[in-house]
Amino acid sequence: MAGGVLVASTNGRQYEGKVTMFVLVTCLVAAMGGLLFGYDLGITGGVTSMEPFLVKFFPGVYKQMKDESGHESQYCKFDNELLTLFTSSLYLAALIASFFASTTTRMLGRKASMFVGGLFFLIGYCNQSVPVYLSEMAPAKIRGALNMGFQMMITIGILGANIINYFTSNLESGWRISLGIGAVPAILLCIGSFFLGDTPNSMIERGQKEGAKKMLQNIRGIDNVDEEFQDLIDASEEAKKVEHPWKNITQLRYRPQLTFCSLIPFFQQLTGINVIMFYAPVLFKTLGFGNNASLMSAVITGGVNVLATFVSIFTVDKFGRKILFLEGGVQMFICQIIVGSMIAIKFGVSGEGSFTHIEANLLLFFICLYVSAFAWSWGPLGWLVPSEICSLEVRSAGQATNVAVNMLFTFFIAQVFLTMLCHLKFGIFFFFAGFVLIMTIFIVMFFPETNNVPIEEMNKVWKSHWFWTKFVPDGVVDQDHKVVA
Repeated sequence: MAGGVLVASTNGRQYEGKVTMFVLVTCLVAAMGGLLFGYDLGITGGVTSMEPFLVKFFPGVYKQMKDESGHESQYCKFDNELLTLFTSSLYLAALIASFFASTTTRMLGRKASMFVGGLFFLIGYCNQSVPVYLSEMAPAKIRGALNMGFQMMITIGILGANIINYFTSNLESGWRISLGIGAVPAILLCIGSFFLGDTPNSMIERGQKEGAKKMLQNIRGIDNVDEEFQDLIDASEEAKKVEHPWKNITQLRYRPQLTFCSLIPFFQQLTGINVIMFYAPVLFKTLGFGNNASLMSAVITGGVNVLATFVSIFTVDKFGRKILFLEGGVQMFICQIIVGSMIAIKFGVSGEGSFTHIEANLLLFFICLYVSAFAWSWGPLGWLVPSEICSLEVRSAGQATNVAVNMLFTFFIAQVFLTMLCHLKFGIFFFFAGFVLIMTIFIVMFFPETNNVPIEEMNKVWKSHWFWTKFVPDGVVDQDHKVVA
């Protein structure tokens, strides 16, 4: 065994290898793509709460915000379609980019796609290539933890944006500084991509078999990688038979993959989390927090987001994906009901009212509990699960579907939230709580545990599930290995 360890589990084939420093450093650098996404998530909501920015670009919103005549409901002070379009337009661009990213990820490789993503600052590119890169690089037994490095970087990007917004909010040109600093993570990703190697899967896919074997040896830290390497070649040969991955992923045999690559990002956005991430300063300002207090509250929720993501990194490969999905769902549901009820009691339907200092802190506490639940469940798992469930022949199409659906509904929620807040008022939290309940039931019924299963053997998981088994032909599952009962 050359002094190695088994890099798999009883759920799938076991491969020999070590968890090497090469893998850890490589995945850390690649995960910097999440900084791009996270910074943009956090920066726009803070900028749109800065008075100099509103005066320059949205004077009508500024006048409405300062109106103390009582003619305008507190819920509706920021209701402006152009203002929300400023926040949401980035994700419409990312939606378009995700379709091009599918082709470049497959033809040029994961490494080149990450470089393009940093160079052109197109979030869709990075969201397409980075999770796939991390899943293909990581050994099966720590795939969850390494893949969640992407989510960790997202949360650090959000926190960094919140902190920068806080310190620039009182400067006349503070909004320019906040937006301009977004170039930093893009530059870091471009530079970092030069030092990364491509994944063995991608190199085999492009005919570089000798280089792929050397890369696999570096990743696993041993010379004897023949069994795993042959499995990768076999998977690639099968993938080459697929001429149209977008067409093939709609076939019945890929129904489980298509379902989860579509519904997980859909549900992820319907948790309502990006309402907090986009509009935290605006939301807190609406609820009576002062300007600095609203930005500081956003910093606090951003800090909780980072810390809670560490929980998922250390638990996802120990307890599995499903238990995190379920615990997070229950906690988010309870917190949203409590937050909605507190706002209903204080502001009612009229939107007139205010929180005492103690009540405001209590509200912030439950919002932080909600954010923490998302950060160790649907946040990181929303990127991890779609990236690890697709076989090679439809992997790019599956991840592109995941990103496209994510960006579509990110755009939708960002665009309509302030209008929904104006019309649904406190009921908006009950609206999102209802979806959290639905998605938690969906996970209970239809999600099989994918923990520690090698990516190329994921069909066994579907074949053993009570519902998905009818979609997976017997011939798809390797007959040399037993299907898990």
